[in-house]
Amino acid sequence: MANHPSSKKRIRTNAKKRTSNRYQATTARNAIKTLRETTDKAKAAEMLPKITSMLDKLAKKKIIHKNKAANLKSSLTKLAKGLK
Repeated sequence: MANHPSSKKRIRTNAKKRTSNRYQATTARNAIKTLRETTDKAKAAEMLPKITSMLDKLAKKKIIHKNKAANLKSSLTKLAKGLK
């Protein structure tokens, strides 16, 4: 167990950041899943900018890698444009 006050604080802040990061990543994964399951082109076109923004924010905060965000955005855009 940590003895120094700064290390105790670091443990507390890391725990808070971890829960926040996991919440945001889970929310993004669920949004991506709903977009992949949709069959309506209009609904997909409406959801795509929100999910793209979400992925950009996650990449900016280094929750996910920027290349992963780019690959996900590319595949989701391709999927949304291919719907009828």
